[in-house]
Amino acid sequence: MGTIAAFAQERDHPLTARLRNLLGSVALCVLASACSQFPFLDSEPQSVANEEASAAPIASAVSLPQAPSTAAVAPAVRAPIAAPAAPTAPVPITAAAPIATPQATEAPKVEDLESPHAIDLARPADDLWERIRAGFAISDLDNPLVGVRERWYASQGEYLQRMVERSKLYLFYIVEEIEKRGMPTEIALLPMVESAFNPMAYSRSHASGLWQFIPSTGKNYKLSQNWWADSRRDVIASTNAALDYLQVLYEMHGDWHLALASYNWGENGVARAIERNRSKGLPTDYQSLKMPAETRGYIPKLQAMKNIISDPEAFGVSLEPIPNEPYFVTVPTPTAIDIRLAAEFAELSVEELIALNPALNRPMISGPHTRVLVLPADCVDAFQRNLAAYDRPLTSWQPYTLKNGDSLDRLAAKHGIALAKLKLANGITWRTKVGPGFQMLLPIKGTDAAAEPLPAVFQPPVQPKRRPGGNVYVVKKGDTLYGISRRFGVSTDSLLRWNHVGVLTTGQRLVIYRNSSKTRKPATSVKG
Repeated sequence: MGTIAAFAQERDHPLTARLRNLLGSVALCVLASACSQFPFLDSEPQSVANEEASAAPIASAVSLPQAPSTAAVAPAVRAPIAAPAAPTAPVPITAAAPIATPQATEAPKVEDLESPHAIDLARPADDLWERIRAGFAISDLDNPLVGVRERWYASQGEYLQRMVERSKLYLFYIVEEIEKRGMPTEIALLPMVESAFNPMAYSRSHASGLWQFIPSTGKNYKLSQNWWADSRRDVIASTNAALDYLQVLYEMHGDWHLALASYNWGENGVARAIERNRSKGLPTDYQSLKMPAETRGYIPKLQAMKNIISDPEAFGVSLEPIPNEPYFVTVPTPTAIDIRLAAEFAELSVEELIALNPALNRPMISGPHTRVLVLPADCVDAFQRNLAAYDRPLTSWQPYTLKNGDSLDRLAAKHGIALAKLKLANGITWRTKVGPGFQMLLPIKGTDAAAEPLPAVFQPPVQPKRRPGGNVYVVKKGDTLYGISRRFGVSTDSLLRWNHVGVLTTGQRLVIYRNSSKTRKPATSVKG
Protein backbone atom coordinates (compact mmCIF):
# COMPACT_ATOMS: atom_id res chain seq x y z
CA MET A 1 0.00 0.00 0.00
CA GLY A 2 2.89 2.41 0.81
CA THR A 3 4.62 2.07 -2.66
CA ILE A 4 1.50 2.95 -4.62
CA ALA A 5 0.73 5.95 -2.41
CA ALA A 6 4.33 7.21 -2.74
CA PHE A 7 4.23 6.81 -6.50
CA ALA A 8 0.99 8.77 -6.67
CA GLN A 9 2.43 11.56 -4.57
CA GLU A 10 5.94 11.66 -6.19
CA ARG A 11 6.65 15.30 -7.07
CA ASP A 12 9.77 14.58 -9.29
CA HIS A 13 7.54 12.81 -11.89
CA PRO A 14 4.51 14.95 -12.54
CA LEU A 15 1.43 13.17 -13.87
CA THR A 16 -1.61 14.44 -15.46
CA ALA A 17 -4.52 15.18 -13.16
CA ARG A 18 -6.58 12.36 -14.70
CA LEU A 19 -3.87 9.73 -14.13
CA ARG A 20 -3.31 11.01 -10.59
CA ASN A 21 -6.97 10.70 -9.77
CA LEU A 22 -7.10 7.20 -11.25
CA LEU A 23 -4.16 5.99 -9.20
CA GLY A 24 -5.65 7.59 -6.07
CA SER A 25 -8.91 5.66 -6.59
CA VAL A 26 -7.01 2.39 -7.03
CA ALA A 27 -5.13 3.06 -3.79
CA LEU A 28 -8.35 3.73 -1.88
CA CYS A 29 -9.91 0.48 -3.17
CA VAL A 30 -6.87 -1.54 -2.11
CA LEU A 31 -6.89 0.16 1.30
CA ALA A 32 -10.61 -0.51 1.83
CA SER A 33 -10.18 -4.16 0.89
CA ALA A 34 -7.38 -4.57 3.39
CA CYS A 35 -9.25 -2.82 6.17
CA SER A 36 -12.32 -4.98 5.69
CA GLN A 37 -10.44 -7.86 7.34
CA PHE A 38 -10.85 -6.11 10.74
CA PRO A 39 -14.32 -6.87 12.15
CA PHE A 40 -14.53 -3.84 14.44
CA LEU A 41 -14.69 -1.57 11.38
CA ASP A 42 -17.46 -3.48 9.61
CA SER A 43 -21.18 -3.11 10.30
CA GLU A 44 -22.14 -5.57 13.06
CA PRO A 45 -21.00 -9.06 11.95
CA GLN A 46 -22.59 -12.30 13.01
CA SER A 47 -20.06 -13.23 15.67
CA VAL A 48 -20.44 -9.90 17.44
CA ALA A 49 -24.23 -10.14 17.38
CA ASN A 50 -24.05 -13.58 18.98
CA GLU A 51 -21.51 -12.36 21.51
CA GLU A 52 -23.69 -9.41 22.45
CA ALA A 53 -26.75 -11.61 22.84
CA SER A 54 -24.94 -14.07 25.07
CA ALA A 55 -23.47 -11.23 27.14
CA ALA A 56 -26.82 -9.48 27.57
CA PRO A 57 -27.29 -10.47 31.22
CA ILE A 58 -24.06 -8.69 32.19
CA ALA A 59 -24.42 -5.69 29.89
CA SER A 60 -25.21 -3.40 32.80
CA ALA A 61 -22.04 -4.42 34.62
CA VAL A 62 -19.55 -4.41 31.74
CA SER A 63 -19.16 -1.63 29.20
CA LEU A 64 -17.67 -2.88 25.97
CA PRO A 65 -15.51 -0.51 23.90
CA GLN A 66 -17.13 0.58 20.65
CA ALA A 67 -15.05 1.18 17.54
CA PRO A 68 -16.02 4.17 15.42
CA SER A 69 -18.03 3.34 12.33
CA THR A 70 -20.01 5.27 9.80
CA ALA A 71 -22.55 2.41 9.48
CA ALA A 72 -25.51 2.19 11.89
CA VAL A 73 -25.26 -0.73 14.30
CA ALA A 74 -28.41 -2.85 14.75
CA PRO A 75 -29.61 -3.10 18.38
CA ALA A 76 -28.92 -6.35 20.18
CA VAL A 77 -31.91 -8.70 20.47
CA ARG A 78 -32.28 -11.40 23.16
CA ALA A 79 -32.88 -14.45 21.05
CA PRO A 80 -32.43 -18.18 21.59
CA ILE A 81 -28.82 -19.08 20.84
CA ALA A 82 -28.29 -22.06 18.58
CA ALA A 83 -25.49 -24.56 19.07
CA PRO A 84 -22.26 -23.08 17.64
CA ALA A 85 -20.89 -24.30 14.35
CA ALA A 86 -17.18 -24.76 13.67
CA PRO A 87 -15.32 -21.41 13.59
CA THR A 88 -14.30 -20.12 10.18
CA ALA A 89 -11.67 -17.64 11.30
CA PRO A 90 -10.08 -16.31 14.48
CA VAL A 91 -11.98 -13.45 16.09
CA PRO A 92 -10.21 -10.67 17.99
CA ILE A 93 -11.23 -10.80 21.67
CA THR A 94 -11.61 -7.70 23.82
CA ALA A 95 -10.41 -8.10 27.40
CA ALA A 96 -13.81 -7.18 28.88
CA ALA A 97 -15.87 -9.30 26.53
CA PRO A 98 -16.73 -13.02 26.94
CA ILE A 99 -15.53 -15.46 24.34
CA ALA A 100 -18.13 -16.25 21.69
CA THR A 101 -17.85 -18.98 19.10
CA PRO A 102 -18.76 -17.63 15.63
CA GLN A 103 -21.56 -19.24 13.60
CA ALA A 104 -21.05 -20.55 10.11
CA THR A 105 -24.60 -19.62 9.12
CA GLU A 106 -25.94 -16.18 8.43
CA ALA A 107 -27.07 -14.19 11.46
CA PRO A 108 -30.88 -14.16 11.88
CA LYS A 109 -32.76 -11.03 11.08
CA VAL A 110 -34.77 -9.37 13.83
CA GLU A 111 -38.07 -10.26 12.20
CA ASP A 112 -37.01 -13.92 11.91
CA LEU A 113 -36.23 -14.35 15.61
CA GLU A 114 -38.42 -16.69 17.68
CA SER A 115 -41.40 -15.32 19.51
CA PRO A 116 -40.73 -14.33 23.13
CA HIS A 117 -43.29 -17.03 24.06
CA ALA A 118 -41.07 -19.84 22.75
CA ILE A 119 -40.92 -22.78 25.15
CA ASP A 120 -38.00 -22.69 27.54
CA LEU A 121 -37.44 -26.18 28.94
CA ALA A 122 -35.44 -24.80 31.86
CA ARG A 123 -38.39 -22.67 33.04
CA PRO A 124 -41.22 -24.12 35.16
CA ALA A 125 -44.54 -24.63 33.41
CA ASP A 126 -46.91 -21.66 33.42
CA ASP A 127 -49.92 -24.00 33.57
CA LEU A 128 -50.31 -26.07 36.74
CA TRP A 129 -51.89 -28.89 34.71
CA GLU A 130 -48.58 -29.30 32.82
CA ARG A 131 -46.72 -29.57 36.11
CA ILE A 132 -49.18 -32.18 37.36
CA ARG A 133 -48.88 -34.25 34.17
CA ALA A 134 -45.09 -34.16 34.39
CA GLY A 135 -45.21 -35.70 37.87
CA PHE A 136 -47.45 -38.69 37.09
CA ALA A 137 -45.62 -41.78 38.34
CA ILE A 138 -48.20 -44.39 39.46
CA SER A 139 -48.44 -47.36 37.09
CA ASP A 140 -51.59 -47.25 34.99
CA LEU A 141 -54.46 -49.53 35.97
CA ASP A 142 -55.80 -51.80 33.23
CA ASN A 143 -59.36 -52.43 34.33
CA PRO A 144 -62.73 -52.25 32.51
CA LEU A 145 -64.08 -50.00 35.27
CA VAL A 146 -61.65 -47.28 34.16
CA GLY A 147 -63.47 -46.91 30.84
CA VAL A 148 -66.83 -46.80 32.64
CA ARG A 149 -65.65 -43.91 34.83
CA GLU A 150 -64.02 -42.11 31.90
CA ARG A 151 -67.29 -42.09 30.01
CA TRP A 152 -69.20 -40.95 33.07
CA TYR A 153 -66.87 -38.05 33.89
CA ALA A 154 -66.67 -36.96 30.24
CA SER A 155 -70.47 -36.95 29.96
CA GLN A 156 -70.89 -34.80 33.09
CA GLY A 157 -69.65 -31.51 31.67
CA GLU A 158 -71.18 -29.20 34.29
CA TYR A 159 -70.12 -31.41 37.18
CA LEU A 160 -66.55 -31.59 35.85
CA GLN A 161 -66.47 -27.83 35.33
CA ARG A 162 -67.63 -27.09 38.89
CA MET A 163 -65.10 -29.50 40.30
CA VAL A 164 -62.21 -28.00 38.33
CA GLU A 165 -63.31 -24.47 39.23
CA ARG A 166 -63.23 -25.33 42.94
CA SER A 167 -59.85 -27.04 42.59
CA LYS A 168 -58.17 -23.81 41.42
CA LEU A 169 -58.13 -22.52 44.99
CA TYR A 170 -56.31 -25.52 46.44
CA LEU A 171 -54.36 -27.38 43.75
CA PHE A 172 -51.15 -25.35 43.78
CA TYR A 173 -50.67 -25.83 47.52
CA ILE A 174 -51.41 -29.56 47.24
CA VAL A 175 -48.97 -30.04 44.35
CA GLU A 176 -46.25 -28.12 46.21
CA GLU A 177 -46.62 -30.34 49.28
CA ILE A 178 -46.69 -33.51 47.18
CA GLU A 179 -43.50 -32.57 45.34
CA LYS A 180 -41.71 -31.70 48.59
CA ARG A 181 -42.29 -35.30 49.68
CA GLY A 182 -41.34 -36.84 46.33
CA MET A 183 -44.81 -38.32 45.88
CA PRO A 184 -46.52 -38.90 42.50
CA THR A 185 -48.76 -36.03 41.43
CA GLU A 186 -51.72 -38.35 40.78
CA ILE A 187 -52.29 -37.86 44.52
CA ALA A 188 -53.25 -34.22 43.77
CA LEU A 189 -56.28 -35.56 41.87
CA LEU A 190 -57.49 -37.69 44.79
CA PRO A 191 -59.82 -34.97 46.18
CA MET A 192 -61.67 -35.16 42.84
CA VAL A 193 -62.59 -38.72 43.74
CA GLU A 194 -63.05 -38.13 47.47
CA SER A 195 -65.01 -34.88 47.58
CA ALA A 196 -65.13 -33.34 44.08
CA PHE A 197 -62.87 -30.67 45.66
CA ASN A 198 -65.72 -29.55 47.90
CA PRO A 199 -64.25 -28.86 51.38
CA MET A 200 -67.75 -29.00 52.86
CA ALA A 201 -68.38 -32.55 51.60
CA TYR A 202 -69.79 -34.78 54.33
CA SER A 203 -70.50 -38.49 53.93
CA ARG A 204 -72.96 -40.79 55.66
CA SER A 205 -69.98 -42.29 57.54
CA HIS A 206 -69.26 -38.78 58.90
CA ALA A 207 -66.17 -38.30 56.72
CA SER A 208 -65.53 -34.61 56.13
CA GLY A 209 -63.44 -32.23 54.02
CA LEU A 210 -61.45 -32.38 50.79
CA TRP A 211 -59.72 -35.61 51.87
CA GLN A 212 -62.76 -37.14 53.62
CA PHE A 213 -61.32 -37.98 57.03
CA ILE A 214 -63.61 -39.87 59.39
CA PRO A 215 -63.46 -38.55 62.98
CA SER A 216 -61.21 -41.31 64.36
CA THR A 217 -58.60 -41.15 61.60
CA GLY A 218 -58.67 -37.36 61.82
CA LYS A 219 -57.82 -37.56 65.53
CA ASN A 220 -55.03 -40.04 64.80
CA TYR A 221 -53.46 -37.44 62.52
CA LYS A 222 -53.96 -34.53 64.94
CA LEU A 223 -56.90 -32.92 63.12
CA SER A 224 -58.73 -31.16 65.94
CA GLN A 225 -62.53 -31.29 65.92
CA ASN A 226 -64.19 -28.91 68.35
CA TRP A 227 -67.08 -26.50 68.70
CA TRP A 228 -65.19 -23.69 66.98
CA ALA A 229 -63.63 -25.45 64.01
CA ASP A 230 -63.03 -28.85 62.42
CA SER A 231 -59.52 -29.26 61.02
CA ARG A 232 -60.67 -32.11 58.77
CA ARG A 233 -62.02 -29.31 56.57
CA ASP A 234 -58.95 -27.10 57.00
CA VAL A 235 -57.21 -27.08 53.61
CA ILE A 236 -53.66 -26.88 54.95
CA ALA A 237 -54.00 -29.17 57.97
CA SER A 238 -56.03 -31.85 56.18
CA THR A 239 -53.72 -31.90 53.14
CA ASN A 240 -50.67 -32.47 55.32
CA ALA A 241 -52.49 -35.13 57.32
CA ALA A 242 -53.66 -36.92 54.16
CA LEU A 243 -50.15 -36.95 52.71
CA ASP A 244 -48.75 -38.21 56.02
CA TYR A 245 -51.32 -41.00 56.03
CA LEU A 246 -50.70 -41.95 52.40
CA GLN A 247 -46.95 -42.10 52.99
CA VAL A 248 -47.49 -44.45 55.93
CA LEU A 249 -49.73 -46.66 53.76
CA TYR A 250 -47.21 -46.70 50.90
CA GLU A 251 -44.37 -47.65 53.25
CA MET A 252 -46.61 -50.43 54.60
CA HIS A 253 -47.33 -51.97 51.17
CA GLY A 254 -44.66 -50.62 48.80
CA ASP A 255 -47.38 -50.23 46.17
CA TRP A 256 -49.51 -47.17 45.42
CA HIS A 257 -52.59 -49.13 44.34
CA LEU A 258 -52.64 -50.97 47.67
CA ALA A 259 -51.91 -47.74 49.55
CA LEU A 260 -54.85 -46.01 47.87
CA ALA A 261 -57.13 -48.98 48.50
CA SER A 262 -56.13 -48.80 52.18
CA TYR A 263 -56.93 -45.09 52.23
CA ASN A 264 -60.46 -45.89 51.10
CA TRP A 265 -61.10 -49.18 52.89
CA GLY A 266 -58.71 -48.96 55.83
CA GLU A 267 -55.28 -50.51 56.25
CA ASN A 268 -56.67 -53.40 58.30
CA GLY A 269 -59.17 -54.38 55.63
CA VAL A 270 -56.50 -54.47 52.92
CA ALA A 271 -54.04 -56.27 55.20
CA ARG A 272 -56.61 -59.01 55.93
CA ALA A 273 -57.41 -59.38 52.21
CA ILE A 274 -53.70 -59.74 51.42
CA GLU A 275 -53.25 -62.35 54.14
CA ARG A 276 -56.26 -64.35 52.87
CA ASN A 277 -54.79 -64.47 49.36
CA ARG A 278 -51.31 -65.27 50.64
CA SER A 279 -52.61 -68.19 52.71
CA LYS A 280 -54.29 -69.59 49.59
CA GLY A 281 -51.22 -69.09 47.41
CA LEU A 282 -52.98 -66.40 45.37
CA PRO A 283 -51.50 -63.13 44.08
CA THR A 284 -51.66 -60.23 46.51
CA ASP A 285 -51.77 -57.30 44.09
CA TYR A 286 -54.66 -54.84 44.15
CA GLN A 287 -56.67 -56.44 41.32
CA SER A 288 -56.38 -59.92 42.83
CA LEU A 289 -57.85 -59.01 46.22
CA LYS A 290 -61.47 -59.43 47.28
CA MET A 291 -62.75 -56.08 48.49
CA PRO A 292 -65.95 -54.01 48.81
CA ALA A 293 -67.50 -52.68 45.61
CA GLU A 294 -66.75 -49.09 46.64
CA THR A 295 -63.03 -49.83 46.99
CA ARG A 296 -63.04 -51.88 43.80
CA GLY A 297 -64.24 -48.83 41.91
CA TYR A 298 -62.11 -46.32 43.83
CA ILE A 299 -58.80 -46.53 41.98
CA PRO A 300 -60.49 -46.79 38.54
CA LYS A 301 -62.05 -43.40 39.31
CA LEU A 302 -58.62 -41.92 40.00
CA GLN A 303 -57.17 -43.56 36.87
CA ALA A 304 -60.04 -42.17 34.80
CA MET A 305 -59.38 -38.65 36.10
CA LYS A 306 -55.67 -39.09 35.38
CA ASN A 307 -56.43 -40.15 31.79
CA ILE A 308 -58.74 -37.18 31.25
CA ILE A 309 -56.23 -34.70 32.70
CA SER A 310 -53.46 -36.28 30.59
CA ASP A 311 -55.33 -35.79 27.32
CA PRO A 312 -58.55 -33.79 27.80
CA GLU A 313 -59.14 -33.30 24.08
CA ALA A 314 -59.35 -37.06 23.55
CA PHE A 315 -62.39 -37.05 25.86
CA GLY A 316 -63.96 -33.88 24.51
CA VAL A 317 -63.06 -32.02 27.69
CA SER A 318 -61.69 -28.49 27.87
CA LEU A 319 -59.44 -27.68 30.84
CA GLU A 320 -58.91 -24.03 31.59
CA PRO A 321 -55.27 -23.34 32.54
CA ILE A 322 -54.48 -22.86 36.22
CA PRO A 323 -51.63 -20.42 37.02
CA ASN A 324 -48.60 -22.23 38.40
CA GLU A 325 -48.28 -19.90 41.36
CA PRO A 326 -49.60 -19.71 44.94
CA TYR A 327 -53.26 -18.80 45.18
CA PHE A 328 -53.34 -18.22 48.94
CA VAL A 329 -51.13 -17.33 51.88
CA THR A 330 -51.76 -17.26 55.64
CA VAL A 331 -51.84 -14.40 58.12
CA PRO A 332 -52.14 -14.54 61.93
CA THR A 333 -55.73 -14.43 63.14
CA PRO A 334 -56.72 -11.67 65.58
CA THR A 335 -57.82 -12.83 69.04
CA ALA A 336 -61.46 -12.75 67.88
CA ILE A 337 -63.06 -11.39 64.70
CA ASP A 338 -66.38 -11.80 62.91
CA ILE A 339 -66.22 -13.74 59.65
CA ARG A 340 -68.07 -10.92 57.90
CA LEU A 341 -65.62 -8.31 59.15
CA ALA A 342 -62.61 -10.42 58.15
CA ALA A 343 -64.07 -10.73 54.65
CA GLU A 344 -64.70 -6.98 54.55
CA PHE A 345 -61.09 -6.25 55.54
CA ALA A 346 -59.78 -8.60 52.83
CA GLU A 347 -62.20 -7.05 50.32
CA LEU A 348 -63.72 -10.45 49.64
CA SER A 349 -67.23 -11.85 49.75
CA VAL A 350 -68.04 -13.97 52.80
CA GLU A 351 -68.38 -17.00 50.51
CA GLU A 352 -64.87 -16.47 49.13
CA LEU A 353 -63.41 -16.21 52.64
CA ILE A 354 -65.17 -19.36 53.84
CA ALA A 355 -64.03 -21.27 50.72
CA LEU A 356 -60.45 -20.77 51.93
CA ASN A 357 -61.33 -21.22 55.62
CA PRO A 358 -63.93 -24.01 55.48
CA ALA A 359 -63.03 -25.39 58.91
CA LEU A 360 -64.99 -22.63 60.67
CA ASN A 361 -68.10 -23.68 62.57
CA ARG A 362 -69.23 -20.38 64.09
CA PRO A 363 -69.92 -16.87 62.71
CA MET A 364 -67.02 -15.60 64.83
CA ILE A 365 -63.40 -16.70 64.42
CA SER A 366 -61.64 -17.49 67.68
CA GLY A 367 -57.91 -16.85 67.44
CA PRO A 368 -56.90 -19.49 70.03
CA HIS A 369 -58.69 -22.16 67.97
CA THR A 370 -57.96 -20.81 64.47
CA ARG A 371 -54.43 -19.45 64.61
CA VAL A 372 -54.09 -18.51 60.94
CA LEU A 373 -56.45 -17.04 58.40
CA VAL A 374 -56.09 -18.16 54.79
CA LEU A 375 -56.42 -15.34 52.23
CA PRO A 376 -55.80 -14.91 48.51
CA ALA A 377 -52.22 -13.75 48.01
CA ASP A 378 -53.34 -10.46 46.45
CA CYS A 379 -55.68 -9.62 49.38
CA VAL A 380 -53.20 -9.71 52.24
CA ASP A 381 -52.11 -6.07 51.98
CA ALA A 382 -55.72 -4.88 51.99
CA PHE A 383 -56.57 -7.06 54.99
CA GLN A 384 -53.64 -5.83 57.08
CA ARG A 385 -54.20 -2.19 56.08
CA ASN A 386 -57.92 -2.24 56.89
CA LEU A 387 -57.35 -4.16 60.13
CA ALA A 388 -54.79 -1.60 61.32
CA ALA A 389 -57.13 1.30 60.51
CA TYR A 390 -60.18 -0.21 62.28
CA ASP A 391 -60.69 1.25 65.78
CA ARG A 392 -63.92 -0.51 66.84
CA PRO A 393 -64.59 -3.97 68.32
CA LEU A 394 -63.76 -6.80 65.89
CA THR A 395 -66.67 -9.01 66.88
CA SER A 396 -70.39 -8.57 67.46
CA TRP A 397 -70.74 -11.91 69.31
CA GLN A 398 -69.85 -12.83 72.87
CA PRO A 399 -69.28 -16.26 74.43
CA TYR A 400 -71.81 -17.25 77.08
CA THR A 401 -72.14 -20.23 79.42
CA LEU A 402 -75.68 -21.36 80.22
CA LYS A 403 -76.66 -21.15 83.88
CA ASN A 404 -79.39 -22.78 85.91
CA GLY A 405 -82.75 -21.36 84.90
CA ASP A 406 -81.57 -20.20 81.44
CA SER A 407 -83.59 -21.15 78.38
CA LEU A 408 -82.81 -20.60 74.73
CA ASP A 409 -86.09 -18.83 73.95
CA ARG A 410 -85.66 -16.32 76.79
CA LEU A 411 -82.04 -15.64 75.81
CA ALA A 412 -83.08 -15.14 72.18
CA ALA A 413 -85.80 -12.66 73.16
CA LYS A 414 -83.46 -10.79 75.50
CA HIS A 415 -80.82 -10.34 72.80
CA GLY A 416 -83.26 -9.58 70.00
CA ILE A 417 -82.49 -12.57 67.83
CA ALA A 418 -84.81 -15.18 66.38
CA LEU A 419 -84.65 -18.51 68.23
CA ALA A 420 -84.04 -20.47 65.00
CA LYS A 421 -81.18 -18.14 64.11
CA LEU A 422 -79.65 -18.44 67.56
CA LYS A 423 -79.73 -22.23 67.27
CA LEU A 424 -78.19 -22.11 63.81
CA ALA A 425 -75.36 -19.81 64.95
CA ASN A 426 -74.52 -22.27 67.70
CA GLY A 427 -75.03 -25.52 65.78
CA ILE A 428 -77.89 -26.60 68.02
CA THR A 429 -80.09 -29.38 66.65
CA TRP A 430 -82.67 -31.67 68.24
CA ARG A 431 -79.82 -34.00 69.17
CA THR A 432 -77.79 -31.31 71.01
CA LYS A 433 -77.84 -31.58 74.79
CA VAL A 434 -78.39 -28.03 76.04
CA GLY A 435 -78.18 -27.33 79.76
CA PRO A 436 -76.14 -25.61 82.48
CA GLY A 437 -72.50 -25.34 81.42
CA PHE A 438 -73.30 -25.36 77.69
CA GLN A 439 -71.02 -22.95 75.77
CA MET A 440 -72.64 -20.76 73.14
CA LEU A 441 -72.49 -17.38 71.38
CA LEU A 442 -74.92 -14.53 71.93
CA PRO A 443 -75.12 -11.32 69.87
CA ILE A 444 -73.73 -8.23 71.59
CA LYS A 445 -76.41 -5.60 72.20
CA GLY A 446 -76.09 -2.59 69.95
CA THR A 447 -74.49 -4.54 67.08
CA ASP A 448 -76.04 -5.79 63.86
CA ALA A 449 -75.36 -9.46 64.60
CA ALA A 450 -79.03 -10.23 65.33
CA ALA A 451 -80.21 -8.60 62.08
CA GLU A 452 -77.48 -9.67 59.64
CA PRO A 453 -77.79 -13.01 57.87
CA LEU A 454 -75.44 -15.66 59.20
CA PRO A 455 -72.44 -16.67 57.09
CA ALA A 456 -72.95 -20.04 55.46
CA VAL A 457 -70.49 -21.95 57.63
CA PHE A 458 -70.57 -25.73 57.77
CA GLN A 459 -73.66 -27.34 59.23
CA PRO A 460 -73.71 -31.16 59.43
CA PRO A 461 -76.79 -32.77 57.90
CA VAL A 462 -79.58 -33.14 60.43
CA GLN A 463 -80.37 -36.79 60.98
CA PRO A 464 -84.13 -37.25 61.32
CA LYS A 465 -85.59 -38.74 64.45
CA ARG A 466 -86.14 -42.45 64.17
CA ARG A 467 -89.72 -43.42 64.75
CA PRO A 468 -91.06 -46.88 65.55
CA GLY A 469 -92.41 -49.16 62.87
CA GLY A 470 -89.58 -48.83 60.39
CA ASN A 471 -88.00 -51.71 58.51
CA VAL A 472 -84.53 -51.88 57.02
CA TYR A 473 -83.99 -52.63 53.34
CA VAL A 474 -80.52 -53.55 52.10
CA VAL A 475 -79.79 -51.97 48.71
CA LYS A 476 -78.92 -54.45 45.97
CA LYS A 477 -77.06 -54.03 42.73
CA GLY A 478 -79.23 -52.21 40.19
CA ASP A 479 -81.56 -50.65 42.78
CA THR A 480 -82.71 -47.05 42.32
CA LEU A 481 -84.59 -44.72 44.64
CA TYR A 482 -87.49 -44.64 42.20
CA GLY A 483 -87.59 -48.43 41.94
CA ILE A 484 -87.47 -48.91 45.71
CA SER A 485 -90.17 -46.27 46.27
CA ARG A 486 -92.43 -48.03 43.74
CA ARG A 487 -91.75 -51.40 45.33
CA PHE A 488 -92.78 -50.22 48.79
CA GLY A 489 -95.50 -47.77 47.77
CA VAL A 490 -93.77 -44.69 49.18
CA SER A 491 -92.47 -41.52 47.56
CA THR A 492 -88.83 -40.89 46.73
CA ASP A 493 -89.06 -37.70 48.80
CA SER A 494 -90.00 -39.81 51.82
CA LEU A 495 -87.03 -42.13 51.23
CA LEU A 496 -84.71 -39.14 51.08
CA ARG A 497 -86.23 -37.60 54.20
CA TRP A 498 -86.07 -40.81 56.21
CA ASN A 499 -82.52 -41.76 55.20
CA HIS A 500 -80.70 -38.64 54.05
CA VAL A 501 -79.24 -40.39 51.00
CA GLY A 502 -77.95 -39.18 47.67
CA VAL A 503 -76.38 -41.82 45.42
CA LEU A 504 -77.31 -45.38 46.36
CA THR A 505 -74.55 -47.94 46.90
CA THR A 506 -74.82 -51.70 47.11
CA GLY A 507 -75.15 -52.83 50.73
CA GLN A 508 -76.55 -49.53 51.93
CA ARG A 509 -79.32 -49.84 54.53
CA LEU A 510 -82.51 -47.82 54.08
CA VAL A 511 -85.20 -47.30 56.69
CA ILE A 512 -88.72 -47.62 55.22
CA TYR A 513 -91.87 -46.84 57.18
CA ARG A 514 -95.21 -48.48 56.46
CA ASN A 515 -97.36 -45.49 57.11
CA SER A 516 -100.44 -46.01 54.96
CA SER A 517 -102.80 -48.63 53.60
CA LYS A 518 -101.28 -48.10 50.15
CA THR A 519 -98.08 -49.84 51.16
CA ARG A 520 -97.58 -52.84 48.96
CA LYS A 521 -95.98 -56.11 49.90
CA PRO A 522 -92.29 -55.98 49.01
CA ALA A 523 -91.08 -58.14 46.18
CA THR A 524 -88.10 -59.27 48.25
CA SER A 525 -87.63 -59.97 51.93
CA VAL A 526 -87.04 -57.09 54.29
CA LYS A 527 -84.44 -57.55 56.97
CA GLY A 528 -85.32 -56.19 60.38
